[in-house]
Amino acid sequence: MDSILIIEDEKDIVEAIEYNLKKEGFKIYKAYDGKSGLKQARDKNPSLILLDLMLPGMDGLEVCKSLKREKALATIPVIMLTAKSSELDKVLGLEIGADDYITKPFSMRELMARIKRVLRRWEDREKKTPGLHFPNLEIDIEKHEVRVGGKLVSLTAKEFSLLCYLAENKGRAITRERLLDTVWGVEVAIESRTVDVHIKTLREKLKKAGKYIYTLRGVGYKFRE
Repeated sequence: MDSILIIEDEKDIVEAIEYNLKKEGFKIYKAYDGKSGLKQARDKNPSLILLDLMLPGMDGLEVCKSLKREKALATIPVIMLTAKSSELDKVLGLEIGADDYITKPFSMRELMARIKRVLRRWEDREKKTPGLHFPNLEIDIEKHEVRVGGKLVSLTAKEFSLLCYLAENKGRAITRERLLDTVWGVEVAIESRTVDVHIKTLREKLKKAGKYIYTLRGVGYKFRE
């Protein structure tokens, strides 16, 4: 049974989400502030986290950053819930590792669809080979680790997802729009430079293995040996 941790300070929203998720067969954990939400994530290791942006004490962005910094929690998918709707807020949430973003007020039908989509994407990844190996580059999907020349490289959750997607689709031309939709997990009008910035940073961290990521001008990127 998939479990979902709801980190949200508005109790009426928590109750409504809990009621609908339980009808769908999910096990529910709840927290009403950021610090207790982090503790619940560590204790319960949920399948997915619904995370409000505006939380007392420790806000949702800080919670998300903390989740993605901890190896044991970094692979838990996160959907951010917020009353804010500006593109800047979306970019901030997605760039620090959130997998999707839904703006209040939202329908329960839309929320269920987003949850199932994110869980399905992660389940599909887990079914694939646990590792990808290339000369001087090793990607361990299960351990969420990347090594270049045998040395461990520290990547953010989003950088890791980006590298995995490109490597899993080796030889295929991938557009920036496709990367935004698949890796960032949303269909919103975020500037394509978001992808370019992440690719630049990823190449720098990979050093000599950064050459695997090839730029297709006017199209996007390709992973090639």
